[in-house]
Amino acid sequence: MFQKKIVLSALSVVLLIITALFMVFDKLEAGSNVDKKNNSHIKFNNALSDFQDIHIYFADMNNSFLRAEKRRLIYSSNPPESGENILKVLIQGPGRGLMRTIPEGTKITALYITDDATAYVDLSGEVRDNHPGGATTELLTIYSIVNSLILNIPEIKRVKILICGRESLTLAGHISLQPFFKANMLLIR
Repeated sequence: MFQKKIVLSALSVVLLIITALFMVFDKLEAGSNVDKKNNSHIKFNNALSDFQDIHIYFADMNNSFLRAEKRRLIYSSNPPESGENILKVLIQGPGRGLMRTIPEGTKITALYITDDATAYVDLSGEVRDNHPGGATTELLTIYSIVNSLILNIPEIKRVKILICGRESLTLAGHISLQPFFKANMLLIR
């Protein structure tokens, strides 16, 4: 009988220890789940607010059409800032398999968006002076700018291209820069 009491007492102590351990582990796990939830929520929100996937349009290797190249840019809720970021990537040029459409050395002098959803893009003279020429190349340069802006920024519906702060008749002698340009999906392959 004495042995039975010792065994029951020992068993009770073991059960109390196991119960206490379960309670401690449960609290630790609950705390870590809250932290994991909060951290993943923060990371998820940061991922949404810090970056956005966009499509930049460069010339194909035959210089006949535009092809989209997906890029991940820092997100900005300011449409003109987003537009400048897109143009900077466009000016830097494509990855592999595509051709640049804007000459190296071109700078963005200004970009602003009016209330009627028109983006005015002012580029430095290098866009004209260093352009290789040709009607198709000129057309692809214009629409790489226009499509990259309009198809990525909902606040832009049309684009006016300026050079050195002024309207220019053409970019390189072939395509008039006088009109406001809308996206041209027929040039994209």
